[in-house]
Amino acid sequence: MTKANAMLPVETRADKRVDLTTLASMVKDGDTLALGGGLTCRLPMAAVRALVRAGVRNLRVVGSAHGLDVDLLCGAGAVRASAESYVGFEVDFGMAPNYRRACEDGSVAVEDSCCYTMVQQLRATTMGLPFMPVRSIRGTDIGRLNPSYKTMTCPFTGEELTLVPALAPDVAILHAQYGDRHGNVRIEGPPVADLLFARASRTVLVTVERIVENDELMAKGGPNVPYFYVTAIAEVPLGAHPTACYPDYAYDRAHIARYYDAAKAGPEAFHERYLAPFVFHAADPQTYLERAGGDATLARIASWSESPEAWQRLYQDKDHGALEVTATAAGEPAGARA
Repeated sequence: MTKANAMLPVETRADKRVDLTTLASMVKDGDTLALGGGLTCRLPMAAVRALVRAGVRNLRVVGSAHGLDVDLLCGAGAVRASAESYVGFEVDFGMAPNYRRACEDGSVAVEDSCCYTMVQQLRATTMGLPFMPVRSIRGTDIGRLNPSYKTMTCPFTGEELTLVPALAPDVAILHAQYGDRHGNVRIEGPPVADLLFARASRTVLVTVERIVENDELMAKGGPNVPYFYVTAIAEVPLGAHPTACYPDYAYDRAHIARYYDAAKAGPEAFHERYLAPFVFHAADPQTYLERAGGDATLARIASWSESPEAWQRLYQDKDHGALEVTATAAGEPAGARA
């Protein structure tokens, strides 16, 4: 069986639950990887950290507007090429330090794109088409920077159009609020490109805040990513932290400030001050939570909905609730690939 018109597998196992380590093991060296969410909301951060612990290399990352997830993968040496339309920390901090260094020194190849171009490429795959026409890059150099793009004269209007090839990522990793054991997934709030990623990717891996019974999932509005697209699902509470997963928790500005300061200080400082304590030596969610501030952090980022003032406070004090953890205290990462 295939996904309609796309020649991609339909996943029909009755129980797709796995742990986070098993889920990460389904991503292979050299894969084209689509990451769900966007900017500082609903990024699959627990899965990204698991990929780094697994030592995955030579990834080609594709997506729209991203930040911490792609930056962390670049800082860990896991990325060979970026076909993202944007990678940065625009909410507060500016450019993405690890990503910028990797692009400037040539260790990550930049494949310039734009959000709508990628959307049309994914739509081509879901429709079983080899390409889609776009107007959105006219007046830019994006076409010149992408040799795979072609131009044609429309036979109906005589207008020149750009043709972009279909995009079928090897793997998509998404994070959502709810799912069930069958792989049905409910994304609350803006889905960004996640629904297209689910339909166009060969393997779809999902982490969720909670796995619930199917009846409860239907009561919440039903799945917007149906089970037959999903390969595996893992329950990972706080799986988007330090980005937001509304309505459960907001963006953790204090933690991201720590991350940004470590990344900006250079590769060695990033390894010592962030990768060692928060990635390599925080493999289980409870250890990660303790090092990220524990119950106090949970209470702080969950307080966003109490009042407008509570939400605003989360963005005003970047040091509030931060936890000092060093690589010396955590020990050296065991089994990590150099």
